Amino acid sequence: MSKRTDGARRASNIVHALKCPVCGNPVRVEEGGRLQCRESHSFDFAKQGYVNVLTRPAAGHYNKELFEARRRIMRDSGLYAPFHEAAADLIREFHVPASAPSVIADIGCGEGTHLHRVLEELSGLNVAGAGLDIAKEGVQLAARDFQNAVWLVGDLAQSPFADGSINTILNILSPSNYEEFTRMLAPGGRLIKVVPGAGYLKELRETLYSDERRTYSNEETTGLFDRNFRRTETIPLRYSVRLGRAQLEDLVRMTPLSWSPDPEAVRNFLARESAEITVELDLLVGEPND
Repeated sequence: MSKRTDGARRASNIVHALKCPVCGNPVRVEEGGRLQCRESHSFDFAKQGYVNVLTRPAAGHYNKELFEARRRIMRDSGLYAPFHEAAADLIREFHVPASAPSVIADIGCGEGTHLHRVLEELSGLNVAGAGLDIAKEGVQLAARDFQNAVWLVGDLAQSPFADGSINTILNILSPSNYEEFTRMLAPGGRLIKVVPGAGYLKELRETLYSDERRTYSNEETTGLFDRNFRRTETIPLRYSVRLGRAQLEDLVRMTPLSWSPDPEAVRNFLARESAEITVELDLLVGEPND
């Protein structure tokens, strides 16, 4: 079976959760590998197995090099393994067995490793994953390597997810659209928004910057969450991982923290054989406000 055919097959398992991003009508998976609605708006699956549902050109901020670095560091270092376990544990708590699979949508999925790892942790449950990102380079990598989810290139502002169709939304270190999240969530569904804490990658921040960017507060982000969703739980994660030189290079490539500092500061950060790197994340769990 080709990746294109397999991607279409996986989409058929969650077709109830998809809609046309142009007109909002339900879609069906056509033979040959395309999504199509009754108004004949259609979107072909690519040979890698993903489907591009963008309705207009969009430029992502991240490139293939960044996504490949992020993939390597998550694959080789376990930098986010405790997070994947914690997210899966949360989803198990509010998973309700049903005849149709519960749909987990990773909004801002990048190159797909977060969703892939969470789905691996949930092996044996009747769940299905869908990853959405505006950056085609990231979704191409996800579809190329991970065949346990539906991968879509799309814009959250014109989401391809149907009303009340998503059981769990993952929003990991990515921008939010709370109006869309509210529309997409099924009754009893949950949003898990992952935000960096003050100590997140602090070793990188403290080395690269000498101004106010050396410190970080998530107060504004969590405040916006609380104004739009009712927070039911907060899971704080605090741990550190030792990274070798090659992994430190990938860390620099994958994070926007390194986009604007003094090149000399970057060289100083990388002039070490290894370093202990802090991961500090808050998992905000919430339901739409009534």
